[in-house]
Amino acid sequence: MNEGRAISTAELLPRVGRWRAGEPGLGGTVDEDASALARYAAAGEELAAQLPAKPDRGEPEQRLGDLVFESCRRVRNRFIRRHADEVYDALTDVRSTHLRLSELVFCAAERYPGLVPTRAQIEAEREHIQAHKDGREIDQGIFFRGVLRSPVAGAHLVDGMLLPSPRAVASLAEFRRTARLDLDTVLVERRGHAAHLTVHNEHCLNAEDNQLVSDMETAIDLALLDEQVRVGVLRGGVMTHPSYLGRRVFNAGINLTDLHDGAISFVDFFLGRELGCIGKLVHGLLIDPADDAWPDRMIQKPWVAAVDSFAIGGGMQLLLAFDHVVAAEDAYFSLPAAQEGIVPGLSNLRLGRFTGSRLGRRIILSGRKIRATDPEAPLLCDEVVPPADVDAAVDRAVRNMDKPAVVANRRMLNLAEEPFDLLRAYLAEFAVNQARRMYSRDVLDKVERQWSLPRART
Repeated sequence: MNEGRAISTAELLPRVGRWRAGEPGLGGTVDEDASALARYAAAGEELAAQLPAKPDRGEPEQRLGDLVFESCRRVRNRFIRRHADEVYDALTDVRSTHLRLSELVFCAAERYPGLVPTRAQIEAEREHIQAHKDGREIDQGIFFRGVLRSPVAGAHLVDGMLLPSPRAVASLAEFRRTARLDLDTVLVERRGHAAHLTVHNEHCLNAEDNQLVSDMETAIDLALLDEQVRVGVLRGGVMTHPSYLGRRVFNAGINLTDLHDGAISFVDFFLGRELGCIGKLVHGLLIDPADDAWPDRMIQKPWVAAVDSFAIGGGMQLLLAFDHVVAAEDAYFSLPAAQEGIVPGLSNLRLGRFTGSRLGRRIILSGRKIRATDPEAPLLCDEVVPPADVDAAVDRAVRNMDKPAVVANRRMLNLAEEPFDLLRAYLAEFAVNQARRMYSRDVLDKVERQWSLPRART
């Protein structure tokens, strides 16, 4: 934490013990408990600052640091469980303002010191590889679990993340005029009445990173906002990577190099991807937050996915949000979450609806790979065609989806399968579990081993 140790670990240990003995139980008003939390967390920060930076800590020092951080987390968890609605109302002017995830959590850091890390603390952590961070994003996970558990605050937050992103709003006029917008990693084009989103994160076989999630959400927003678009299509672009040179690839899952380097954000990637990007695919775009909006609060459109080569990890997660999936005969699907050690997004909520619980468990817990020609493949995709026929199959799917009743029926299907209260409750537990998994020893070890392989660094 600091450049020079102020006192020895042996001297620090009794100080930590006395500090932990005063861990506040809370139980007062929100302001009283916020003050108690702020004092306790500030004292904890002073103690942690006496330790060396994480990569320089020995085992005893690391255990001592863990004691400090975990004790603070218990108090934060206690606080947000008791006061989530009051805190959220204070940050959003009694739910009159919608804040995106990063805006909300950094406002909370200013309004309630010690509750979540400050922007400066998160930026300082981003200077380190994942294994050398103290895991301050876990505190953000605790905060979001508390907010999302609340039927009032959580519902408002889910709504806010379904609003059009500022970037999409700023780009909409240009897209309407030109029918084409090339974002950093996603090209979105209007062809007839279909918006074609082509992912071209070529250097990493369309693996997902912070930039791709942001670009994907913007492209999805544009497809939903443009009145001329009636169907959305997602496909991977042609690769320049030597392993798949000249071939299309759908999605290689999370970028493990970025995860190793500490460049994958919990808030913007892991949580924002589910609440924003994929949430809009499933539930649509919120255009009028009013409860009595007429004829509807949301814009929804059907979506078609075309899978070339493979849909790994996050790529397979995406498919569970689509209405029609076309796969090339040589493609395969996999969710290596158990091997990587993280939670595969909302697959634990959605996959069983497609495959049944038994096969879903084999895919998630045991890493079962499904090839497009396997007997189980129809549970994950609607058509399997030769690679040369994917374009024609996508065109047919677009025509079939471009019918007035499709939108109404897919809306009712998604509401029946995934009501908003169920989504919110799942996301609450996902928030804290995924944040903790990001910093678990087994995940860090696996990422380090994967990163050391030459192919992982290309």
